[in-house]
Amino acid sequence: WATFSFQQDYFTDENRVLKKDPQQDYHLEYAMENSTHTILAFSRELHTCDTNDKSITESTVRVIWAYHHKDMGEAGQNYHGSNRGTKSLRLLNPEKEEVLSASLPYFDLTNKDVPVPDKDTTYWCQMFKIPVQHEKHHVTKVEPLIQKGHENLVHHILLYQCSSNLNDSVLDYGHECYHPNMPDSFLTCETVIFAWAIGGEGFTYPPHVGLSIGTAADPQFVLMEVHYDNPSYTEGLIDNSGLRLIYTPVLRKYDAGVIEAGLWVSLFHNIPPGMPEFVSEGHCTLECLEEALGAERPAGIHVFAVLLHAHLAGRAIRMRHFHNGEEQKLLAYDDEFDFNFQEFQYLKEERTILPGDNLITECHYSTVDRIRMTWVRRVLM
Repeated sequence: WATFSFQQDYFTDENRVLKKDPQQDYHLEYAMENSTHTILAFSRELHTCDTNDKSITESTVRVIWAYHHKDMGEAGQNYHGSNRGTKSLRLLNPEKEEVLSASLPYFDLTNKDVPVPDKDTTYWCQMFKIPVQHEKHHVTKVEPLIQKGHENLVHHILLYQCSSNLNDSVLDYGHECYHPNMPDSFLTCETVIFAWAIGGEGFTYPPHVGLSIGTAADPQFVLMEVHYDNPSYTEGLIDNSGLRLIYTPVLRKYDAGVIEAGLWVSLFHNIPPGMPEFVSEGHCTLECLEEALGAERPAGIHVFAVLLHAHLAGRAIRMRHFHNGEEQKLLAYDDEFDFNFQEFQYLKEERTILPGDNLITECHYSTVDRIRMTWVRRVLM
């Protein structure tokens, strides 16, 4: 085990020089090495009271890794060369409970050869019909199906429930969203039933919750909105990305839904250039939640996961919750927001939102490197 005796706590200064930390806070829990892999499991306190350590919170952390094929010698670490990289993680995000059977049925909602324009931002809409189930089923997991090589092109995907009075003619073609010539049928699609964003993996519903399909009240026609991010104005891109919905006839106790809170697309919401920090607030008022929940859900709704969403200027997002005028614990937050890592936060304990509560979505932006006005789009789903 001599190989592992060199585990040490280091930190780096502003010049990226590694220095041994006089306060050693990392502890080896497990180690293994074979002909191909070296595995180290280690632990430390979330808050070490060491100025050289970063506190671990529920926010995104950027893990920096590097390695050399030789062990560290007495002279210190060996230069890693190109064996290095970074990865954004949310270390305190609870483990997802995978209780799904590999034999569960599924259906795919995918675009068919969509020509992505050579412009910075495109929203593409396509209507789909949910396969007829004849009786209630529950969707238990939704997976992104991102075309290989388009991982940075597809920024987010929204799924809207549309009017049930449509006919199959609306399935014939897609169109650019929010366009003067888009089909009128798109205007009937207002309720978001699922959202995915760049960097996220598949979303697994809790074991007691599922997205209902198959009843008269459930979505029969859905609109899939795909945001394409093409800042390099690449020409000739053809995309076939979408979503896979896995479902089961074994019903769960509760039906899932989506509540959107935040700042909607508006010409009146913009961020001045050259701002090191600019804060916007989206208010879901007590009157709004009273009207939305009072008659249909007087006992409130239970929140089990949150997806915080912003674009390149986003630096931090906080979801604040008020009950009877008193602020509760933050519903969700990310003080180290990463545009390329937008994943659902599973709450450790479900939170109840009651009629008459308040929700405030607090968004922090930085435009210090911009010379033009920034127009803000949807920031939380």
